[in-house]
Amino acid sequence: MTTQHSHEAVEIVDTVIVGGGQAGLALGSYLAQQGRDFVILDAHARVGDAWRQRWNSLRLFTPAKFNGLPGMPFIGDRLAFPTKDEMADYLASYATRLGLPVRTGIRVDRLWREDDRYVVTSGDQRWEATNVVVATGGHQLPKRPTFADQLSADIVSLHSSAYRGPNQLQPGEVLVVGVGNSGAEIALELSRTHPTVLAGQPSAEMPFRHGRTAARFVLPVVRFVGMHVLNLNTPVGRKAAPKFTASAVPLIRTKTADLARAGVPSVPRVIGVRDGLPVVDGGEVLQVSNVIWSTGYFEDFSWVDLPVFDDEGRPQHHRGVVESSPGLYFLGLVFQFAAASATLPGMCRDAEYLARHLAATSPPRSDRVPAMSGEGQRSV
Repeated sequence: MTTQHSHEAVEIVDTVIVGGGQAGLALGSYLAQQGRDFVILDAHARVGDAWRQRWNSLRLFTPAKFNGLPGMPFIGDRLAFPTKDEMADYLASYATRLGLPVRTGIRVDRLWREDDRYVVTSGDQRWEATNVVVATGGHQLPKRPTFADQLSADIVSLHSSAYRGPNQLQPGEVLVVGVGNSGAEIALELSRTHPTVLAGQPSAEMPFRHGRTAARFVLPVVRFVGMHVLNLNTPVGRKAAPKFTASAVPLIRTKTADLARAGVPSVPRVIGVRDGLPVVDGGEVLQVSNVIWSTGYFEDFSWVDLPVFDDEGRPQHHRGVVESSPGLYFLGLVFQFAAASATLPGMCRDAEYLARHLAATSPPRSDRVPAMSGEGQRSV
């Protein structure tokens, strides 16, 4: 239904999903199965672009057998680790095959409540809905230290979100700041073309070698623990949850031994800039030509104009359900319910939970029929 409201085009729907990545699409599949009237709004030009815009050599850490969304397995070698473009193409195919109502190129700029409806706007476009699901994920705003802007203009300085490959850099040494998985993998790649140093220390390392053998025997165990042991229903999971939200993920594929063999030295954390050059803890000034800031991301919920956040800006919810604001949900948060919530299997389970909650508390109109047929759903 479309009406006019203060010179804006207004569309009234049952549910708006903000974010058309894997989380939003998975939830969309369940809502379509319910016959619910909904729309998925995504800021990117194409479904899957959030993956396409990562660095060129990126591969997933989970094997293909764990990467399918509800109703459509990931095709190909089940023990292979898909490339980021293969994942992007899968998501695009998924949205097309299931006929999901995805609107691309729409960046939501505000969400608030008027009377008994939520209002979502993007420029002069407006949606009014009974339910809104914020499924924008955790990789929203690149995080860099404030002193990053003090680097000399002669230094190529990129956040890892803007890094695609070594050809973006100039000759000379590269400093990669941050020893999470992205920093370790980018540093190892750059070591083949540039002298490279890595600043910082990893939080931990997975105690096994990543690869096909792990995909067959070890990762299923890790998946089970991450979903069924480390979750908010268990004492050990509740104890672990704050650590997952406060610290980096352990190194999975590229380990410190791999970096040492590749000749990538480790230096202390970067604490500032002196005379246009990075300075590490202890005072050493690094004479580098390039800096990659692999320093993570901020969650950006500044556009959500609702009193549903704690003092640190985190959504207050239970398994994604905002009890203080009925009809509002979050999906794709770190440890939303379990350690695996940030992975495809865990996120699919969280999406299924939200869909069940929606069905119980806000039944779809009885005059609609399910948009999906013949595919069925699988419980993750």
